[in-house]
Amino acid sequence: MSKEPRTGRDEILEGQVMWEPNSKKITLMDQFREAVGAAWGLALENYHDLYQWSVDSYSDFWAEFWKFSGIISSCVYDEVVDTSKGVADVPEWFKGSRLNYAENLLRHKENDKIALYVAREGKEEIGKVTFEELRQRVALFAAAMRKMGVKTGDCVSGYLPNGEHALEAMLAAASIGAIWSSTSPDFGMNAVMDRFSQIQPKLLFSVEAVVYNGKEHAHLDKLRQVVRGLPDLEKVVVIPYITPKEQIDISEIPDSMFLDDFLATGKGDQAPQLEFEQLPFNHPLFILFSSGTTGAPKCIVHSAGGTLLQHLKEHILHSNITSSDTFFYYTTVGWMMWNWMVSVLATGAAVVLYDGCALGPTPSVLWDLVDRIGITVFGTSAKWLSVIEERNMRPRETHSLQTLHTLLSTGSPLKTQSYDYVYRCVKSSVLLGSISGGTDIISCFVGQNPTLPVHKGEIQARNLAMAVEAWDEGGKAVWGESGELVCTRPFPSQPTHFWNDENGSKYRKAYFSKFPGVWVQGDYCRINPKTGGIVLLGRSDGTLNPNGVRFGSSEIYNIVEGFEEVMDSLCVPQHNKDREERVVLFLKMAPGHSFQPDLVRRIQDAIRVGLSARHVPSIILETKGIPYTLTGKKVEVAVQQMIAGKAVEYRGAFANPETLDLYWRIPELQGF
Repeated sequence: MSKEPRTGRDEILEGQVMWEPNSKKITLMDQFREAVGAAWGLALENYHDLYQWSVDSYSDFWAEFWKFSGIISSCVYDEVVDTSKGVADVPEWFKGSRLNYAENLLRHKENDKIALYVAREGKEEIGKVTFEELRQRVALFAAAMRKMGVKTGDCVSGYLPNGEHALEAMLAAASIGAIWSSTSPDFGMNAVMDRFSQIQPKLLFSVEAVVYNGKEHAHLDKLRQVVRGLPDLEKVVVIPYITPKEQIDISEIPDSMFLDDFLATGKGDQAPQLEFEQLPFNHPLFILFSSGTTGAPKCIVHSAGGTLLQHLKEHILHSNITSSDTFFYYTTVGWMMWNWMVSVLATGAAVVLYDGCALGPTPSVLWDLVDRIGITVFGTSAKWLSVIEERNMRPRETHSLQTLHTLLSTGSPLKTQSYDYVYRCVKSSVLLGSISGGTDIISCFVGQNPTLPVHKGEIQARNLAMAVEAWDEGGKAVWGESGELVCTRPFPSQPTHFWNDENGSKYRKAYFSKFPGVWVQGDYCRINPKTGGIVLLGRSDGTLNPNGVRFGSSEIYNIVEGFEEVMDSLCVPQHNKDREERVVLFLKMAPGHSFQPDLVRRIQDAIRVGLSARHVPSIILETKGIPYTLTGKKVEVAVQQMIAGKAVEYRGAFANPETLDLYWRIPELQGF
């Protein structure tokens, strides 16, 4: 598919309205805005009014949303939050309340209401699980966990594919008050050990094999190595996933047993009943891990209440999800989007779990699911949208997509040209929501909004009660200019702490070292003062600053990857001993194309016209591979290290660690 490189005219087209909300439709966001206005005697005429109030009066906002969302709790709170404490103080939220995350996800008791659709690569049949069936299964898992001694505060882990077993085990752990942490089977032994060895789980769930892209991948050998590196592990539960139980040998895995044998330990004369431990709002629910591309992964602890409340805000208000929706996100259990996705159950909507390749066994596999199941909200990565555009796929011509009303994208900044592609080739009436937050907050700072237009190239808005600004190097808010994405007020889904960080020094260094008392997310962005929309410009640790001009790497990617000759690109800064900086651009060529001087000149010209002469990289080189994390993000900082001759030790976080060696002290870059 031929693609035109971006030129200066694309800057003019950015901001073009691609979608507008139906003015006759009253969304849940509208209902909430009217409820707040009535309760507080405020004239909140639009989202921007509501947003400003939510930031200025964040304590009142969260109290109002607690009521609006109908959260189940056994004890009411004494105080929403101590507003005298800033974001860096990690204030305690909803002090005095008692609740359970799993209870809120399993609150819908209609016997025949579908909770889960379970789909797997290579299997034609789609499994269905009702809310009542899910409750029964979770009760069985929880009873077996209690029988083996799992209690509140213990760590339970999953090394699992995205299926019903991971969800059932997580909900069972949460019902007890245990802490859940998971990685997916595509993580290698080193990557898993870098994570689980820090938290030492008591119980581990895994499978014997998985299927991906048409191939079966054995898993038991990796599992055996992981288990032997976890001395505090008391039990390993192996789930026959691909192969019948009778053909699986787990004798070399210490303290292991099959799933049905484990569940049998929790059965008595009668079916076990679900019990939900009532716990403080700040009780730990999940341990998530940072990418670990430049050091050991940080173990980020998220609270049950903060996760639940923040997710409900994003699902109910920002996604307009109701019990009639069917929600899908292409993710693994090793990415925070899995945690985000499963919280949708609290709305009564159905969740679609898919395990397999996003482009196999046929490239249309995910669009097939939309039509077969009736998916209404579809989530994916910006990279996947680029790939299907490159393959010239036109789902609107091959599929009905009648039920689809929202398409969400995250993982990396959504390219401007992807907006054109979605509305031209996928569905013209869909809300395309680019969303961004991260593992650090298990949610979003900015994202989709059913009451605002979608402007080309922009994330729609800053999310409610998230006091997001773009700051320059001097700590001053800038509008319409590039700056560091910061959050100036507390929010419930802040991590409570890092595991094994007793004095909190790692926590403070991670988020508050640049601007004391202000959360720094590590993203570079620009906020449009006219629309309120946000443009993400890449990670700030990869911010480019040649000759005093700061810009994000994604600004370069948006132009370069518009060339049909270029399959992928990587843009990094290089510093000399005098701390002078130059920009280096690497190009991975598309099949059938070679690296030529003419291409280099055309790319330089396109960057000069589309951005400025000072944005043009000092040197452009060919590369045979570009490193990505296991969650699909380009890795820039580690490449900077390799160029400078600094070895990268933690390679378990990379999907393709061998590509790092391509950048070790590249001869053309020496002598700067």
